[in-house]
Amino acid sequence: MDGGDALMELFAETWQYLLDPDSWTGAGGFVARLLEQLLLTATALVAAMLLGLPLALWLGHIGRGGFLAVNVSNVGRAVPTFALLALLVAADWPGSADFGPYGRAGLATLIALVLFALPPLITNGYVAMREVSPDVLEAADGMGMSSAQRFRRVELPLALPVVASGVRLALVQVWATATIAALVAGPGLGRIITEGFARNDYAQGMAGAVVVAVVALVLEVAAAALQRAVDPMPRGPSPDRDEALSVRSATVTEAPTGG
Repeated sequence: MDGGDALMELFAETWQYLLDPDSWTGAGGFVARLLEQLLLTATALVAAMLLGLPLALWLGHIGRGGFLAVNVSNVGRAVPTFALLALLVAADWPGSADFGPYGRAGLATLIALVLFALPPLITNGYVAMREVSPDVLEAADGMGMSSAQRFRRVELPLALPVVASGVRLALVQVWATATIAALVAGPGLGRIITEGFARNDYAQGMAGAVVVAVVALVLEVAAAALQRAVDPMPRGPSPDRDEALSVRSATVTEAPTGG
């Protein structure tokens, strides 16, 4: 059997594994593992939003300390998430103990994922606030708005699309990265992938990877719809606008800073 035939056979076995009802049921099936990974992802994302967004929005509002906050958060980009997870699991705390529905090393996994989600949230939150037009801010001041009123009624609504872009980016990244929980015997779809390759059952491993990729696409589409929904000035489908938001997300160090 040549390489092409072997690959086609692997694809066929992967498809059969996905179609097998037994693959989706039970404690180790796709449905149970999918729910575990969704819980892990949602918890980490919400925790990162609660920690990072208020700080980023406030710093963007006052125009101070943004350079330090953005660059400190970006340190996380230089540290591989798996390396961070390994350090946390090996430490006395949080270690590898079970943590409720998050399973073995659940707390260590959550901490690693939260730290991984912070950079795009803080960066986009800060940049979004600093990119509100000075003319708009001047007009708000001219109308006699207080600082809190200007933040709530002018800056925050205009910043929401870029803030939502950061949430969208963090969501997809955390979802994909949450599969590493399986490397420390944690929950999620990564268990199906690692168990498959450990038993030389490549069809199972491939099937798990396919489900992770498909769900990532679904989350991306849902997050994009949410991003458009919170835009106070919807402009319809515009690839250029989405591309501009992505570019702004990537240009962290070029963001205007006031301190």
